[in-house]
Amino acid sequence: MDRSRTRVGETEAETLRGTVRLAQQVEELGYHRFWVSEHHSVPGVVGSAPTVLAAAVAAATSRIRVGTGGVMLPNHQPLVVAEQFGVLESLFPGRIDMGLGRSVGFTNGIRKALGVEKDATEDFSEQVQELLGYFTGKQQNHPQVHARPGEGMHVPAYVLAIGEGAVLAASLGLPLVIAGIKGEAELLGLLERYRSAFRPSAWASSPYVVLAATVAVASTSDEAKRLLLPEAWSSAYSRTRGVFPPLLPVDEVLGLDMTEKERGIFEQSLQGQIYGTPTEVDAVLGGLVQRTGADEVLVTTNTYDRNDLLASYRQLAALAAQ
Repeated sequence: MDRSRTRVGETEAETLRGTVRLAQQVEELGYHRFWVSEHHSVPGVVGSAPTVLAAAVAAATSRIRVGTGGVMLPNHQPLVVAEQFGVLESLFPGRIDMGLGRSVGFTNGIRKALGVEKDATEDFSEQVQELLGYFTGKQQNHPQVHARPGEGMHVPAYVLAIGEGAVLAASLGLPLVIAGIKGEAELLGLLERYRSAFRPSAWASSPYVVLAATVAVASTSDEAKRLLLPEAWSSAYSRTRGVFPPLLPVDEVLGLDMTEKERGIFEQSLQGQIYGTPTEVDAVLGGLVQRTGADEVLVTTNTYDRNDLLASYRQLAALAAQ
């Protein structure tokens, strides 16, 4: 998944074109899916219109599945989302994924501009059911309203979940996308609850887990860790100033004079991320996949140098092919 993170020295238009180019490159490497995200009015992130960007990615590629990680459903009317994915599936049949999240804008101003409040997330289950109902033609919230296009199509749906969202995905019979943000023990507990509570549906006959992780691969552990430093600094900066800065070159990050608080957040941001040589990453990521029983891994890695990022994805693809 690519979040369309800006880099110092490039325009936002160049950032978006970089996302499309990365999709072409990872398709060549044999990756199965390429997803884009949704962030509104966040400095440093220009992936604000995921279905529009997904259309550009799908048009520029030929084989790889393209989707959203994800559309934040509380920000949208389910009918509009169904129609958007109906258009995508019509234009690129058999290649579209519909990842759905429940986040809303992170400030009062953004939420007001989007026309939603914090409590909009409480209706997520109903929103998902209404959305899926437009594809099956069975939604009852708005009688005689149909998605054109969309109705009769099968666009695979995924729930991006944190915490109790895993149980929601199980109740709806949908594949789950989840990251071990708070630690492996809690992750394993949530996955056990998801699998035990799963109800087969028209969208999935059995539980399906996509494990989200940040992964960086290089010839040495130090080189792999360096790839993660620009995003770690961006996280530290955002948590102390409220703004995501464009990604800086690694050497500039290393030369920064951080405050004690910034340094603490910077180091904390690297915890739980997977990096190292191919052998090291194979052991750590492979072990995690085995313990969680994950069906897929969704990799999200951000760094300043696009060539270094591609090199990391190339080595990761080689591991997957073994």
